[in-house]
Amino acid sequence: MVIAQLEEQIENGNAEAVKEILIGNLKLANTDTSHGISPLLLACYYKKQDIANLIAEFVDDLTLFEACAVGKFDAATLLVFQNPDRINDFSDDGFTPLGLACYFGHEDLARFLVLKGADVNLASKNGFNVFPIHSAVAANNFNITKMLLDNGAYPNVCQKAGLAPLHTAAQLGDIELIILLLEHGAEVSLRMEGGKLPADLASEKGFHEIAEILRED
Repeated sequence: MVIAQLEEQIENGNAEAVKEILIGNLKLANTDTSHGISPLLLACYYKKQDIANLIAEFVDDLTLFEACAVGKFDAATLLVFQNPDRINDFSDDGFTPLGLACYFGHEDLARFLVLKGADVNLASKNGFNVFPIHSAVAANNFNITKMLLDNGAYPNVCQKAGLAPLHTAAQLGDIELIILLLEHGAEVSLRMEGGKLPADLASEKGFHEIAEILRED
């Protein structure tokens, strides 16, 4: 029951309660949650950065995935130097270290991973087929997206339901990301399952000028 209480407080964003629970039971920081991931990763997925940082102080040994998700550069780089052949491994929930660093917006860490051989075109292994570029665009991060494209990331890869990076950028209404993707060969004619184009998603969100830009002649 205690792990359930910890999960609840993480979800609620109650840092003091999380700290109190962990002080009372230090092993919990290293115990998987009901979601099959660590409390630290759970906090990251809930976008509770302060709580993730707090939990990291109680973790015995951060995994590479945890370090990349929470943005612990020194810990992540040390782990890569110790085990360079693990850089393209998958977490228990199917994501690569690079994918996690991209999704959570840790630019320096993402650059380091690519420099050390992380595959920019390696999709998640969990049925979602999420590539690092999908994660970077979903995070609305121009710099990481550009870094991935400059290092050979494919602009037209599709994740589950046929969602390409341009679809997401169009949905976000981010013209800079859209231009960046178009400059690197993103195709406006890609359709999701169900037939929707990037222009359709932009229009649905009220970005009508962007939708017009993305319409094929």
